[in-house]
Amino acid sequence: MSGERYPIGIIDYGVGNLGSVRNMLRRAGHPAAIVGMREDMARCDKLILPGVGAFDRAIERLEASGLRDMLDEMVLHRRVPTLGICLGMQLLTRGSEEGNRPGLGYIAAETRRFPAGTGLKVPHMGWNLVAATNPSPLTAHFSGETRFYFVHSYRVSVDDDAHSMLTCSYGGPFDAGIMAGNVYGAQFHPEKSHRFGRAFLAAFGAL
Repeated sequence: MSGERYPIGIIDYGVGNLGSVRNMLRRAGHPAAIVGMREDMARCDKLILPGVGAFDRAIERLEASGLRDMLDEMVLHRRVPTLGICLGMQLLTRGSEEGNRPGLGYIAAETRRFPAGTGLKVPHMGWNLVAATNPSPLTAHFSGETRFYFVHSYRVSVDDDAHSMLTCSYGGPFDAGIMAGNVYGAQFHPEKSHRFGRAFLAAFGAL
């Protein structure tokens, strides 16, 4: 990569479906670069933190990649708009019942297991409706029924309802989208959610 700036950088720390996210961003009219070096992250105007798999492993990979400190700098000090997707959203919280490692702590929230003994199939997999809670530039375009594609075994609960962007119901309500300042999270996979996901990523790209 040269010294030019990139509107959106998708963080490559070895955990995530990077190509699909980049392809959907391109369809949404917002070309993005996959970035795996500190100097490349520093040239991005917005960041996306993807993630699939286990919480502790993802945190460990992020730290081992050498990108954790730069991510903290970009998010907390430079106030770069940042979107966590699926496990990437869970990493934004203080921690998860799935593991023992602390999360990034950018948003006051906890990641918890779906309740046992309810007969739910876990993971929560497939399409589900969402509802906007607090106003957000990422959801201002919503009209009528809006649905996204989910694959997850843990759910997020924010401390303060003001940090909830979207809710979904699966064995009870949970926060499907969260936000705090320049930080946003989506539990669903916008890259797998067809026109709904394309519109959501277009709104992020337009911030």
